[in-house]
Amino acid sequence: MATTTTPEVQPKTTPVILTPSAISKVKEIMASQNPVPAGLRLSVVGGGCSGFQYSMAFENGAGMMDKVFDMEGLKVYVDATSLMYLTGARVDYVETLEGAGFKFENPNVKSTCGCGSSFNV
Repeated sequence: MATTTTPEVQPKTTPVILTPSAISKVKEIMASQNPVPAGLRLSVVGGGCSGFQYSMAFENGAGMMDKVFDMEGLKVYVDATSLMYLTGARVDYVETLEGAGFKFENPNVKSTCGCGSSFNV
């Protein structure tokens, strides 16, 4: 009997949350790409002054070890290691007088660097 390595789309309850504003902005940016990507990868990578940084990138498909979440029609890919650090996190898109961008609120973070671009858990 053959087995498949295609990741399953996870149920509506997700360990990481994208706000409607974030989902809308990601979809808007994706629509302007050629070709249009299949989804968004959220990950935690080593780097920065505090040890870890968030990463967001467009993907054309899921990797073998990815969890795939459907958020209002947006496929979000998260690898198993990053999922440990992102569980409970909330990603929002904010526009202020200083600028606009994606903001991560993560209850797992113990400290951040002075510039706010990296964190420690």
